[in-house]
Amino acid sequence: MRVIPTLLAAGLAAVATIGLAGCSTTVDMKPAQDANDPACAEVSVRLPDSVDGQSRIWTDAQATGAWGNDGSAILLRCGVTPPGPTEAKCISLGGVDWIVDETQAPKYLVTTYGREPAVEVFIDNEAVSPNEVLTQLGERVVLNATVSEAACTNVESLEQDAPTG
Repeated sequence: MRVIPTLLAAGLAAVATIGLAGCSTTVDMKPAQDANDPACAEVSVRLPDSVDGQSRIWTDAQATGAWGNDGSAILLRCGVTPPGPTEAKCISLGGVDWIVDETQAPKYLVTTYGREPAVEVFIDNEAVSPNEVLTQLGERVVLNATVSEAACTNVESLEQDAPTG
């Protein structure tokens, strides 16, 4: 599986910062490189008050969102570098294709695939259901605020569509 070190580091740094913030009502996060993309403003205004039963906590960075008692169950950043073709696991939930980085399980870093701008979500599987989180955020936020330019494929669908000789 391909690891995206800078994205994972950013997610982990945000979680570490949250731990230091203690009782703070604002989560300290770093904005993504392209957080000023107008579509990220659309993402931001569509962020729900709760995701998978976790309440939203305010963040101090543009185009970000956080949910959970301390804001660390779910972290979202819009404007991250879109992933290119990869052999990493790709799933479709909420009408959106997501690349899944499982290297820090039970915490997962998932990034939209084939969408501009790209959105990443850092999910704590011990606090929430990743499938429910991605379905809710996909349907309510990402699907309506970003543009799809590509989709995931898998070996089975490519073999089925190939002409036979």
